[in-house]
Amino acid sequence: MSATSIALTVADFDGELMSAGTRPFLVDLWASGCGPCKALAPVLEEVAAEQAGRLRVGMVQLDHAPELAGRFEIMALPTLIVFIGGVEKKRLTGSLTKTELLAELEEFGI
Repeated sequence: MSATSIALTVADFDGELMSAGTRPFLVDLWASGCGPCKALAPVLEEVAAEQAGRLRVGMVQLDHAPELAGRFEIMALPTLIVFIGGVEKKRLTGSLTKTELLAELEEFGI
């Protein structure tokens, strides 16, 4: 985890989600034993650094937050959810390249 992305826990999840306001907040829900999750992490860090100020990126390790997996009905890992104003606007699953991720985020002005 770098300064560009935020490690989220169950305790601070909702507060961080709401503090993003109208700025898109991309949340990565992942697990430690997930190979595609590990492959996606550097892509997310790069996008978070490049889009700082326009996009917030948070990461939830589901090994430590199983209640969030249930709350958001996570069926595949990694799962990326874009929230705006605390409301889910888009959901992506599986590993993505940087180009693919940026194409998926275009509709949010990223």
